Formats: sequence, C-alpha cells, structure tokens
Amino acid sequence: MVKRRFLSTRMLENGMVIDQSIIDKSGRILVARKTVLDDYMIDALRKMKISGVYIREGEEEIVESGVEASPETLQKIEKLTKQDRSKVKLTESVKARVAEGMQFMFSNPRAEGFMDAANSISEELMKAITENDAIAVDIDILKVSDEYTFKHSVDVASMAMIIGKQYGLSDKDVYQIGVAGLLHDLGKAEIPNEVLNKPSKLTEEEFALMKKHPVLGYNLLKEKPNMVPEILLGVLQHHEKMDGGGYPLGLGASRICPYARIIAVADIYDALVTERPYKKGFSPRDAVEMIMAMTAELDMKVIQVFLGSVILYPVESLVQLSNGETARVVENNTNYPTRPKVVGLSSGKIYDLAGDVKCANVIIV
Repeated sequence: MVKRRFLSTRMLENGMVIDQSIIDKSGRILVARKTVLDDYMIDALRKMKISGVYIREGEEEIVESGVEASPETLQKIEKLTKQDRSKVKLTESVKARVAEGMQFMFSNPRAEGFMDAANSISEELMKAITENDAIAVDIDILKVSDEYTFKHSVDVASMAMIIGKQYGLSDKDVYQIGVAGLLHDLGKAEIPNEVLNKPSKLTEEEFALMKKHPVLGYNLLKEKPNMVPEILLGVLQHHEKMDGGGYPLGLGASRICPYARIIAVADIYDALVTERPYKKGFSPRDAVEMIMAMTAELDMKVIQVFLGSVILYPVESLVQLSNGETARVVENNTNYPTRPKVVGLSSGKIYDLAGDVKCANVIIV
C-alpha cells in the first residue's frame, strides 16, 4: 500500500521516490512525480530553496479485471456503438512545435519574438480544430508533453477555443481566445520557484503573491505591439467570478469580458484534474460535477457549452461501475458527460446512465 509523507529536503536520501512534480519558473517539470531521487536531484532541490517535498512509501497494488465478454455481448456492443463527435487532434510534430514555442514564451516573456510564438501556436490549434471539424475535447489526447506544465496552458487554450466555437464566436474570436488561453498564466513566470513548488498550503503572504499573476501577466503583455484589448482582458480577468468574489479586481458579472468567462471554466476544470506540487488531481467526473456546482461563480451558458464540449469517457473505453461491473462505453451523452451509455462485459446489460431512471444509482467510479 502506498503512503505519502512530507519530508524536509535536508532529510532526503538517495533512492527515495518523490510524490510530486517539481516545476521551474519556465513551467518545465525538472523532477517528475514517482521519480527515484539521486544525489544530483536532491542537491538541485536544495539549491532551488525548496524546503520540503512529498515522498512515496510502500508499493502500489496492481489490479486487473480479466473480464471477457461473451460473443453475444460483443455483438451488442458493436451494434450500439456510436462514435464520439470530432475531437481536437494534435500530431506528434505539432505537439513538438507547440512545446518548443511554449518553452520559449515562458522562458523569454520579454523577447522580441514572443507574440510571433503565441500567434504561431494559436494558428496550429486553430488548424487542428478546423481540419478535424472538431467540436469536442478529449483531455487525454491533448497532452503536449509529459515534461512540461505548459500542457495546462495548451489544454486551457484548446478547451477555450472549442467552447468559443460552440458558443458561437467568430473564427477571429476563437483564434484570439486561443492566444489568451495560452498566455493566461504568463504572470507565473514572475513568481518565485519556492512559492510555485510549495507542496503545502500557502501562507497568506504567498497566496497574495500568487493572486497577482493575472496582473503580472497583463503588465508583461500590455506593452507588446498591436496587442488586442480582448486578449489583455482575458488574461487579466480569468480569475474574476460572476458574483464578484474573484480577483484581482473583484469585478461583477457585467464587467467580465466574454474571453475571461470562457477561459475561467477551462482553467478551473484543467486545474482540478491536473496534479500540482501541492495536490493530486481530481477525477474528470468529480471535476465536472464541481464545475456544475459553481453556477453562482461562473457563466451559466459557458458551463452548459462546456458540458457539451468535453469527452470524459471516450467511446470504446473501459470503465468501472459502482455496482462492481466493468463496462465498455458505447455512446456519450452531449449534455451529461459523466453519464454515458455503457454495456456490462460480464452481464451484457445496457446501462443508459443518463436516460434510464433504473440506472440512477449507478455511477462510473
């Protein structure tokens, strides 16, 4: 059984397994979670002035279902399977170019070619959406690189662009909201590593510093030539809330721009499911349910469009049901992404999790 323990970097020893990712100012993962530490890594952590990290103790249990479906069940699955809507797809060469561009931007926020890189990445994402006629996002296939937390910015940009497209924005706005999504966390390049990587709860002073990142990003961008005002506002306002409880300005609904409303939903979802130095990620289902509960803080129409744009359980994937049965996903429900139609492998039973009242107590775990 795996246990997690916080340990001062002064107490780290060669061979220990780290249970969090260590990120630098540029957004690069210097040490990935589950890495076996050596003396060089431990020395680097101390030089970065990281006070402590979580380590793993024990071994993970490996569980295999081993469930085989009968020929009749397989025929039923084949007959009921309805492929997912077109999704954003990034080729490996595109992912490489995007990762390189993101690294350049976050490492050189004041560089002369900064906006050229941002525009180039947004063009790549726009091309992927257009070529595939994409109207949905499968988060698992968007990963630009396992080595960079630029992934978060690219995920947010891609989701924001899809939501914007489904929302009815023009192609120009979809493109520009992609740029804003890529740059929404740029201000974190100005935050010290020891705060970004702190594995425990931030102090009031540290949290106040973190809350400045929208303003820091805005300040970095406002001097860029030909900067679009809507992009600036999207970066500045992406943590504002409809009820006025957000930051940095505490704006109410009437003063929050459309870009920021859309980016806020994409940002919160991806932040919830992504592992951070101080927390493990939530399951996609839990993250969506948390978004659905934030109707006072987020734009309700954007939430509805988001629910129709995200694919949590791709068709043909295997899921575990709360009744203990392993099932295959055969059809997704546009308005209820947490409740697709599935077929139990051992029983052959059809579970229409969204449409059948008899399945009300069954969930995907």
